[in-house]
Amino acid sequence: MRVPFIAGNWKMFKTREEARAFAAEFKGLYGGTDVQTAICAPFTDLETLVEEFRGTDIKVGAQNVHFEDEGAYTGEISAAMLEDIGVDFCIVGHSERRQYFAETDETVNLKLKKLLAGTIRPIMCVGESLEERDDGKAFDKVRGQLQKGLEGIGAGDAVKIVIAYEPIWAIGTGRTATPQQAEEMCAFIRNTLIELYDEDTADEMIIQYGGSVKPANATDIMNMDEIDGALVGGASLKAKDFMEIIDF
Repeated sequence: MRVPFIAGNWKMFKTREEARAFAAEFKGLYGGTDVQTAICAPFTDLETLVEEFRGTDIKVGAQNVHFEDEGAYTGEISAAMLEDIGVDFCIVGHSERRQYFAETDETVNLKLKKLLAGTIRPIMCVGESLEERDDGKAFDKVRGQLQKGLEGIGAGDAVKIVIAYEPIWAIGTGRTATPQQAEEMCAFIRNTLIELYDEDTADEMIIQYGGSVKPANATDIMNMDEIDGALVGGASLKAKDFMEIIDF
């Protein structure tokens, strides 16, 4: 059985003091749950969150990583640096990274391999634009992202990867894919993983939905058979809202 996994993506929000205040409030709300939980935060907040969540089962994730161990890559962070402060997860290939910072399927592949060589579990984002969906190319786009992103990664490592389906047209727009649309694509992703690997491997892999997830729609989304969790943006910035989503 796959354990539901809900991760917050803070994007470029919260100073260290704001992160510390969130952690204090969130720990007060967080009780026993069968849902795996993580906060993916800016680099400057990571060490603070690791310290604040020590002794709990709340995990901490980064939002990006470089695919080299070290070198003249100004502004970048290596997997070893993230491991050194105790990071558990790392988002790779978020649509905003692809759109604004030239992330490609090829660099996603390199980053996945680098993380898998260590201890940090990747959250690999895939998804189509509104134009691609309207043109009937959504499934082809997502299939291509999976094929190229997972190239050269064996089944033993693939099971460590979380796949996050995030339709670009539903990120930060207030517009959400219907539960049926999200389920249809997540089922397609599962079938593609069967083609790339095998049924046992695909059945073990966690597939999240991301795109304007909030307390009001979390239950309907999480009740879909092929959706194993959520990658939550804006609603993860407020401890109470994020906890309501976890308590779906």
